[in-house]
Amino acid sequence: MTERPSCGLLLRLAGPLQSWGTHSKYSRRDTARFPTRSGIVGMLAAGLGRVRQASVDDLTELSMTVRVDRPGVVLSDFHTVGGGLPADETVITVDGKHRPERKSTLISKRQYLADAAFTLALTSDDEALLHACAAALRDPYWPLFLGRRSCPPEGPILLGCVEDPLRHLVQMPLAAKRPRNGPQPIEFYGDSPLGALPVNSDAPDKGDGDHHSGEVTDEPTSFAPLARQYRPRPLYRRAVHLPDASYEGFGTGYLEKLQNYIDTHFTTPERNPR
Repeated sequence: MTERPSCGLLLRLAGPLQSWGTHSKYSRRDTARFPTRSGIVGMLAAGLGRVRQASVDDLTELSMTVRVDRPGVVLSDFHTVGGGLPADETVITVDGKHRPERKSTLISKRQYLADAAFTLALTSDDEALLHACAAALRDPYWPLFLGRRSCPPEGPILLGCVEDPLRHLVQMPLAAKRPRNGPQPIEFYGDSPLGALPVNSDAPDKGDGDHHSGEVTDEPTSFAPLARQYRPRPLYRRAVHLPDASYEGFGTGYLEKLQNYIDTHFTTPERNPR
């Protein structure tokens, strides 16, 4: 079994819409069914105030594990840009010119996750980096979004900086109602083996989480506007049956349970003056 990380950040990613592109290009913008590494690294870089040309090598050293509280529903948006504008206000082309009026309207199809909620653990042996990221999430230099600028979070993203983050990732209240038709497994996704998840359940898991189920190309090497680059990384998946008591529903009831858990188990973070 893989050794469990000793320290990490816990994040809550929830909002009316989220979008985590993996194959987005030109007029088609997709979304993955869970937060991508590129999306989370980009969020941290924005919070830290890094320009797009800045290195993110230190941030890509963070390991990420996602718990899918609510998978949400995929929505497709028929999106237009630039239609009906005067010739001197149409969309700029790559060579710096304006598009002709008859071709000024750009059409794209964009996917979103509606009503999804995720709990996420970021882990590292570099505690200084974790604390810097925690400060950036509490008081970001630039606004934080759930994959796209049109997708703001519904509340604070950072839950806390904790020891044994995977234990809390399993035990924290779920932002979901108890399934009507019996226990349903909760999905976990990670960039490293998930056999270390401290799960206590009589029901069998779907997979041991120690063998990757494929690759995704969402490891950023550069966010430079004209030279964005990503590399593939392994994707680990584990489906776990959690106790019925973990399901805390929606709204204020869930938020109260979540806050009680944080007050009981987390150390109050220190706020660093800017």
